Amino acid sequence: MEKRHEGFVTVGMRPFRRDSFPMRLFQKAKRLGIWNPSDIDLSMDKRSWLAASEEERDGLLGTIAAFQAGEEAVTLDLLPLIQAVALEGRIEEEMFLTSFLWEEAKHVEFFQRFMQEVAEVGERDLSDYLTPSYRTLFYERLPQALHRLNQDPSPKNQLIASVTYNMIIEGVLAETGYFGFYDQLQVLGDDVFPGLMEGIGKLKQDESRHIAYGIYLISRIVAANPDLWEVAATEMADLMGLAMRFVNERMQYQIQKYGRLPRDQDPQKVLTYAGGQYQKRLQRLDRARRQSLAEVEQEAIAIDLNA
Repeated sequence: MEKRHEGFVTVGMRPFRRDSFPMRLFQKAKRLGIWNPSDIDLSMDKRSWLAASEEERDGLLGTIAAFQAGEEAVTLDLLPLIQAVALEGRIEEEMFLTSFLWEEAKHVEFFQRFMQEVAEVGERDLSDYLTPSYRTLFYERLPQALHRLNQDPSPKNQLIASVTYNMIIEGVLAETGYFGFYDQLQVLGDDVFPGLMEGIGKLKQDESRHIAYGIYLISRIVAANPDLWEVAATEMADLMGLAMRFVNERMQYQIQKYGRLPRDQDPQKVLTYAGGQYQKRLQRLDRARRQSLAEVEQEAIAIDLNA
């Protein structure tokens, strides 16, 4: 059956929600997401790289390789979620999601610049840094969850896709990675890897909007389908196990090779942070099964106003 439109929101099929939470995120993306990875000065980072020890370079390269592959995976796999939202006629959400994919592509460019211009990895294969749990998450679970929407864009599958990507990969793994970056680099001084720190700051700002949308999307689905809460909770717990195993695998790699983490980083501090991010997301989503759709949106806007 050929696809056809029955009407368009912007000319009266229903009121266009310029005041909606997704449109608030779209306005933020236009104000804050217009940064160019090619404009970030990495010249001082090259000096920092040459001054770093082999152990510090190895730890940093392993973290960046994981980020780089993850950003590429998301850029490759995000489109089915955008299409699923578009098929439901949610034009306000689709408008925000146009910025989402563009930003993920910029993140790929930024880390690729660092690897080539600073670390000068050339054609070196960095996949050895990608641990078994990482491969399960990014090689299997992420593409399976997102591309399942091509055949069945049901609310349940949208929920699983967003839990996989927004809640665990962005909300736990990426944010824990940023935390580790700052914890590791700040002890080196304010003038060490300034371009990397600037780029990560831009990435964090982008990802905060992505996570906020994911929480909104899952909450909207759970508020409309309270029976899906158990699906969300089960999926989050399962994926969190994989995420924590990856964090442990990365730390064990450093400890086995060098006898410690870079700059004697406290492993418990990293694990506690990851667990805190998970609990914060889970508690927020748990409230949605007792909320109306209007309450979900009101809470999202209130939190955004206070952010």
